[in-house]
Amino acid sequence: MSSMLTHAIRNLPASSAWAARVFARSLSCSSQLQAAAVQPKSKKTLAKSGVKNIVVVEGVRIPFLQSGTSYADLMPHDLARAALHYIVYGTVIQEVKTSNVAREAALGAGFSDKTPAHTVTMACISSNQAMTTGVGMIAAGQCDVVVAGGVELMSDVPIRHSRKMRKTMLTLNRAKTLGQKLSLISKIRPDYFAPELPAVAEFSTSETMGHSADRLAAAFGISRLEQDEYALRSHTLAKKAQDGGLLLDVVPFKVPGKDTVTKDNGIRPSSMEQMGKLKPAFVKPYGTVTAANSSFLTDGASAVLLMSEEKALAMGYKPKAYLRDFVYVSQDPKDQLLLGPTYATPKVLEKAGLTMADIDVFEFHEAFAGQILANLKAMDSDWFAQNCMGRKSKVGAPPLEKFNNWGGSLSLGHPFAATGCRLVITAAHRLKKEGGQYGLVAACAAGGQGHAMIVELYPQ
Repeated sequence: MSSMLTHAIRNLPASSAWAARVFARSLSCSSQLQAAAVQPKSKKTLAKSGVKNIVVVEGVRIPFLQSGTSYADLMPHDLARAALHYIVYGTVIQEVKTSNVAREAALGAGFSDKTPAHTVTMACISSNQAMTTGVGMIAAGQCDVVVAGGVELMSDVPIRHSRKMRKTMLTLNRAKTLGQKLSLISKIRPDYFAPELPAVAEFSTSETMGHSADRLAAAFGISRLEQDEYALRSHTLAKKAQDGGLLLDVVPFKVPGKDTVTKDNGIRPSSMEQMGKLKPAFVKPYGTVTAANSSFLTDGASAVLLMSEEKALAMGYKPKAYLRDFVYVSQDPKDQLLLGPTYATPKVLEKAGLTMADIDVFEFHEAFAGQILANLKAMDSDWFAQNCMGRKSKVGAPPLEKFNNWGGSLSLGHPFAATGCRLVITAAHRLKKEGGQYGLVAACAAGGQGHAMIVELYPQ
């Protein structure tokens, strides 16, 4: 996993030795967007007096692949490596050998051992947390340059011995005599060998996220047909963006001993007929969440290069966007597990002094089609705003013509800790392509948490 992360960071303009090469790629990517870019309408900027402007200079990711495919034989740090000044990375399912994957990725990529690095975890918004941690460090004057990102390798998740076996093995390690060791070994029973498999389930409720998504869809009256239609939309738009060369954040990754991976492999537009044949995946036999309208287990890594605006310009870089206001929220993990965007969106808009009408581009994490549609309904409900959120009125639902227009997690994939950076850099690219100024990024996360951030296009 860390080598995946290493590769992602290596493709950021970080050190003078290869910055020119990668920055040339950045300029090339930018020129592709510039050629077809629509000039944005002039709006007020969100710059604040006395507050440093933090910019995204570049953002990259290796192709997101379905777990069990080309990245299956790698380790987390194999997907990661490299950085500059300070490194913050997110990961969810941690490889015990590289628990601080940010540091291992940097060292594995050959960067200075004098560069500090730490790893954060906040479920599906881990790289969001990495980015905002970097923003805080730059704003506080601790550093001028931060590489933030995330990595996930679902092809090789840690599988533990049972608690009984772990306890026995630890006690055995402390045994001093042969008799003590034989006595402990004699107590081992067949059930001790049953492994503990990781599950995408809430520790506090023991409910899987898919089961929760099914209940959420039912609570908001979202049909199987609506979910399949939305999932098909995601795959269709992602395929169009991929074929149109719009996914400029994707960089090739040479898998050791295998071919070079150049694109995401989970984008598979189907048909409503084929999707309709799938059986419920979680609530059986009457559930509406299926494999087709859910995000799939994914391997991948992403990285963004953050700087103070002053530093970026001094180094000769042309930033892509400003990172503006952001919020984190949390609510009941039982019945509102996946409603983070609903709670976070009005708060970040109020903080920035904006309304939904001001937002030109929306990039929301798609855990499940039902989760997205439930959030859209909740955001457009005065009743929900008043009775569940303590607000006077609804914030309103994002218009679909501005929403996830280049696909989303349902189609591009969702390496848990890497998705946040993808959302931000996609928002920046779409703003330039579509002539917008403000983007709103939002995501839900395990534990009933959520995040939202305003991204502002850098003046062209």
